[in-house]
Amino acid sequence: MIKKKKRKLIYPIILSLVLLLTGCSAAKEEDTQAQEEQQYLTVGFSQLGAESDWRVANTESIKDSLSRTNGIELLFDDAQQKQDRQILAIRNFIQQEVDCIVLAPVTETGWDTVLEEARDADIPVIIVDRMVNVKDTYLYTAWVGSDFKREASIACEWLNSFALAKGISARDIKIVDLQGTLGATAQIGRSSGLVLGSKKYGWNIVASVPADYTQAKGKEVMQSLLKDHDDINVVYCENDNEAIGAIEAIEESGRKVGTDIRNGEILIISFDAAHSGLSKVLEGKIALDVECNPLQGEPLRQLINEVKGGQEFQKYTYIEEKAFSADDTIKKVKIDDTSYDITILTPEILEQREY
Repeated sequence: MIKKKKRKLIYPIILSLVLLLTGCSAAKEEDTQAQEEQQYLTVGFSQLGAESDWRVANTESIKDSLSRTNGIELLFDDAQQKQDRQILAIRNFIQQEVDCIVLAPVTETGWDTVLEEARDADIPVIIVDRMVNVKDTYLYTAWVGSDFKREASIACEWLNSFALAKGISARDIKIVDLQGTLGATAQIGRSSGLVLGSKKYGWNIVASVPADYTQAKGKEVMQSLLKDHDDINVVYCENDNEAIGAIEAIEESGRKVGTDIRNGEILIISFDAAHSGLSKVLEGKIALDVECNPLQGEPLRQLINEVKGGQEFQKYTYIEEKAFSADDTIKKVKIDDTSYDITILTPEILEQREY
């Protein structure tokens, strides 16, 4: 009889312990899950589109860096080259009460109202790549991107040095500018830089036509320019995709791309230095490719952490960039007393490129 009473007491005790331990474990899991969810910063990113190889690489870099692995929950929106879609995306991010908004703007103007809405909601906005032109720079917290005017200066100084080295007169240089999307910061910087270079050295800009940073438009515009102007010997393409399209149009017209412009070749200058563009450099079809580095993800992540962590941060962050040529005639250019090396491209260098 005594043994039976002990069993009756033991079973309820064991059952209680099991239930207690199970309850504790479940509560612990819930607490852990809650803590994990709380540690993520929520970032809304409005990317302007996927118009070029550069843009695709830029998106991948930012997605890789603004990941859960790095403590960030990324909300991504592709605006497909439409500003109204970007404005709508920003307002959606505000409604979702994200911790930070990242904007790669399609054009510079038209952002004041929506950025004021973000500021009123106390949400920091970081601009990447292109710049915004607003009445109050405090409407955005910081910016990460390239110095497009410096890129243009490097290209112009290289062309001048190359022409001098080859004995080509400035008045014999006939340039067409395949511009990017009008109003974009890169377009403004590169187009205005070419105008300044032409005035400085006496070159003739035959025409400037938007090609929207796409290969198809670059080819279409170049086909038209070749029909209208038979004296073109330099094509200044504001990105690699335009350059590739221009090369197709030139070769299909029966002319040749290269650096011997005194014997009828057309010299191509490009920007971005994506893998596709640098491949054309190695082929001798792009004479100079000035880098616009799309790998902005890590500097952006660091900046977001500094802003949200209440640390000191830089308002403007410029990405490191290079310039590439397969021709070793010019190995260095000088801008405002600062020297910039021209990287002589090799297959090994191209193979090591990240984009």
